[in-house]
Amino acid sequence: MGCGHRSAEVVPFSKQFMKLVTTISEMRSLCRSAKSGGKRLGLVPTMGALHAGHLSLVHAARSRSEVVAASIFVNPTQFGPNEDFAILEREGVELVFAPSVQEMYPAGLVTRVTVDGLSDRLCGKSRPGHFCGVTTVVAKLFHIIEPDFAFFGQKDAAQHAIIRHMVRDLNMSVSVEVCPIVREPDGLALSSRNAYLGAEERKSALVLHRSLMRVQKLFGSKERDSARLIEAARREFATEAGVRLDYFEVVDPDTLEPQSRVEGITLVAVAGFVGKTRLIDNVVLGA
Repeated sequence: MGCGHRSAEVVPFSKQFMKLVTTISEMRSLCRSAKSGGKRLGLVPTMGALHAGHLSLVHAARSRSEVVAASIFVNPTQFGPNEDFAILEREGVELVFAPSVQEMYPAGLVTRVTVDGLSDRLCGKSRPGHFCGVTTVVAKLFHIIEPDFAFFGQKDAAQHAIIRHMVRDLNMSVSVEVCPIVREPDGLALSSRNAYLGAEERKSALVLHRSLMRVQKLFGSKERDSARLIEAARREFATEAGVRLDYFEVVDPDTLEPQSRVEGITLVAVAGFVGKTRLIDNVVLGA
């Protein structure tokens, strides 16, 4: 079709040491070399500020793949990528792709990837354009790295639902794998943003998990009406003056469309502001 690209020189791949890669051409070549002989490549895409939740994805990738790659596409004013590199090396990750903004988004870039409809639901309603940014960069990562598997956390339920639709619609040959939420002992979902919480805010943040547990308990008592479940969660939020509810919704986990009743597998998702920090969490009912 006249859109072919010149093949890059093949860069030899070695599992002996972790390789930190900053250019698209080298990463593409190393990944193709790593997959030679039928080896499977697992990808863990991250924004840096790694925690135990990210490492659970690395462990899942290791269990399914002979070679594990992680990407860190990060705003350097927010996170410290050098710490992340050391963590990934200890976990045995072979390839870390950490490109600059200029490498991923060169001047003149005008193409965006948008999953219509879904991108305007849940977090997409309060953060217009957010999911377009996510799908664009993930599509680029999938194109560059060509992983067999890509691993995401259940906490970002809307994100992986949208990415699954993108993969399906664009016939991408990658399997999107979702891993369970990793929580603190008191139930708070692990998040890079938890570091922004003060001591009192940290206590208040537990209302997200409490609201989900309240809904889960009502579901266990045979309540299936979504409006009643949402009202119960709102009453829980009313006990924490320092937390502002963004949304609490009962939706189809694949389409993210609101459901009036819980029938079959259903996603219950919540987002709220604890002070200035926005946190999300969810639970799946009927699984």
